[in-house]
Amino acid sequence: MTDKTFDVVVIGGGPAGYPAAIRAAQLGLRAACVDSWPVQGKSRAFGGTCLNVGCIPSKALLESSELYHRARHEFSRHGIGVGTLSVDIGAMQTRKRGIVESLTSGIEGLFKSNGVTGIKGRGRLLKDRRIEVTGTDGTQVLQAKNVILATGSTPIELPFARFDGTHIVDSAGALAFDRAPGKLGIIGAGVIGLELGSVWRRLGSEVVLLEAMDNLLPMVDEQISKEAARQYKALGLDIRLGAKVSATQVERGIVHVDYSQAGKTERIDVEKLIVCVGRRPLSGDLVAPELGIKLDARGFIEVDSHCRTKADGVYAVGDVVRGPMLAHKGTEEGVMVAELIAGHTAEVNYDAIPSVIYTAPEVAWVGKTEAEVKQTGKPYKIGTFGFGANARAKALEQASGLVKIVADQKYDEILGVHIVGPMAGELVAEAVLAIEFEASAEDLQRTVHAHPTLSEALHEAALSADKRALHAINKA
Repeated sequence: MTDKTFDVVVIGGGPAGYPAAIRAAQLGLRAACVDSWPVQGKSRAFGGTCLNVGCIPSKALLESSELYHRARHEFSRHGIGVGTLSVDIGAMQTRKRGIVESLTSGIEGLFKSNGVTGIKGRGRLLKDRRIEVTGTDGTQVLQAKNVILATGSTPIELPFARFDGTHIVDSAGALAFDRAPGKLGIIGAGVIGLELGSVWRRLGSEVVLLEAMDNLLPMVDEQISKEAARQYKALGLDIRLGAKVSATQVERGIVHVDYSQAGKTERIDVEKLIVCVGRRPLSGDLVAPELGIKLDARGFIEVDSHCRTKADGVYAVGDVVRGPMLAHKGTEEGVMVAELIAGHTAEVNYDAIPSVIYTAPEVAWVGKTEAEVKQTGKPYKIGTFGFGANARAKALEQASGLVKIVADQKYDEILGVHIVGPMAGELVAEAVLAIEFEASAEDLQRTVHAHPTLSEALHEAALSADKRALHAINKA
């Protein structure tokens, strides 16, 4: 075995790729991870979109902007006077970059401690599981017994709204503004659009979101979506549904955006325009054609339930395959594949993958929506509880939103949990565990929850499913 021969080579060092390499090494396999993420001031860095320009930097700015918003609008209710407030977006960006650099550099430390070989460059899979790596130091070829493709995704660009890096930007560009635009336009009111819109609205921008769909967040339970929409409106987000953008033009530093809504042609003029209409898999030119690895119509690599491709010893995980484009979904797939390669039994329960929107309030869910359960034709029951009756939420001045539980009427199994409210992304973990272990509403009812905590809202929602809520009126 030469220095360029490995049991496992992972192409892609994002949240699907680097954990796969680490887990493989933990299981005694000789593992390498190839990553080609460019970073200003450095040749390469691991972490992919999530750590570099996605999940982590966006959450850093969401936290900073929420603190500023609360200081302006909420602190006085706590009896806290802050005098004249100011906002330093440059300092926020510096803090964001520090967090990103700490986490991305930490990956190399994890590689070292676990015995993973990190290789900086762009990887391409050739015949017989050879990997051509092109980096700043030239080209080298690795040999692998097994290969995991984990190259992630990239923002979709619209033909009538091309990214110019200044006026029309993608989500990464929107995280790098050095000041709050006076008026900000966003194409797409999905998860990313709402999170970015929240950041810049809190920091002073007038924000208009143009969403082509007639419903806001159609993947979210309808009751939760309606409550979230009410909260976004209260924040000042101008969300225009059924708004189909047809053209953009940059003129003297202003972006003219033409769209149609309800049969009428409209135009808005904005200082910056963010395009957030989804992401596409980075699968182009990733593998040699003779390998027979198939892509579907949208560019996703075709895999089975255990992420195996048609090529022997080649797997694909994360955003480059079917399923939700979520960092944690990719991580679990990467770990599963590493364990399978090592001869272990492993799987991912795709029915128990949580989703979170990190707005304020947060939105989180796992399992089926009420509409999805209703479509099955099976009898079901609903339990809801509002944070307005939760003592901890009141103390936090965040007593808006609710928890909703959908359970099977006959067997009491929890089928879906949906939350809009404070710390929803943390609260949903209990719901994920419940679905993973096929818990019943009664199981949650009999679980002791500390008082006063936000988690009591989950407990009360479970009680509500059987008309037993202690702190709400139980409707017949």
